[in-house]
Amino acid sequence: MSGSRAERLAGAMGDLDAVVVLNATEPFLDSAYWYLTGCSSGTFEGARAIVLSDGSLHVFVSILEEEAASFGSGYVHVYHTDAERREMMGEVLKHSRKVGVNYPSAAYGSVEWLKKVGDYEISDASSVIASVTAVKDAAEIEEISKACKITSKVAMQIPELLSEGVTEIEVASEMDIRMLRLGGSGNAFETIAAFGAGSSEPHHRPGSYALRKGDAALFDFGCKHGLYCSDLTRTVFLGEPPEIMRRAYEVVLEAQKAGMACIEAGAPAKDADLAARAVIDASEFRGRFIHSFGHGVGMNVHEPISLSPKSEQVLQAGNVVSAEPGVYIPGVGGIRIEDTVLVTEDGCRPLTEYDHSLTVV
Repeated sequence: MSGSRAERLAGAMGDLDAVVVLNATEPFLDSAYWYLTGCSSGTFEGARAIVLSDGSLHVFVSILEEEAASFGSGYVHVYHTDAERREMMGEVLKHSRKVGVNYPSAAYGSVEWLKKVGDYEISDASSVIASVTAVKDAAEIEEISKACKITSKVAMQIPELLSEGVTEIEVASEMDIRMLRLGGSGNAFETIAAFGAGSSEPHHRPGSYALRKGDAALFDFGCKHGLYCSDLTRTVFLGEPPEIMRRAYEVVLEAQKAGMACIEAGAPAKDADLAARAVIDASEFRGRFIHSFGHGVGMNVHEPISLSPKSEQVLQAGNVVSAEPGVYIPGVGGIRIEDTVLVTEDGCRPLTEYDHSLTVV
């Protein structure tokens, strides 16, 4: 993979003269800023980054972030007032007429602010940015792999955390602590711990429900290493589960294997979903797989690669995606099995690992 990240983005810009990344305040901080600059420290609220069509990168930071920005890439412009920031950006953009912005991450006020910097045609550059960030370089794959190793270690420890009467929030918080102690820099997302019937809700929030014999215990969790995420789901049982849950587990496991067999560079992204869905829909659990097979993973735990039945995307070597089929039975429970995998030229390589066999604690 040749060229800097800014140069690769410039090569994908088409008729855009520039792409402008607009940070506001939390939560309107764009991961594309850290992707382009390579900075790993600093808050960078209010910071801006501009990539011009020649591949040059300009970053604009307050005096508060000058030192942190100096460790990253690009020409660093330090401003003291909003007027200075506006003037500096106007000078860099003086030959630009068509400017792209990462709409999904930009605050409305930031876009309105940009319109006052100069007379630009502003368009959505999110698909351009996504096309570049979707293919991970070696340094990114290394960071994601480290996050996945931490998460995998905690997954292997789940059985020792479970006993009758322990609550969802107690186990979730202990998992979070263990990921930090193992070197994680924070959660990739809020840990899901779902016991019993609650496990049939794909996005269940941990509460005070206490684990009982026969319950499924579903955990969807991940950490960050540096700025990069992992994503893993494991479902285990406390004591003997109902027979229907045993059958569901085996079907989901088979579905994941079928879907992962379709993941390789050049394959339609939808094929993995269709293969997994065919396994589930051929069973007694037809229609109980209620989300897509997977999504992109990177600085954000959900990135715009969709392994869904309607996806029109084609997988590329260097994509990192989740593989997460599931079966959900309201009032009874749910099963989800998920790994984070790296797309390769001839298949995929799991970056997370844990025992996939049905586990009864």
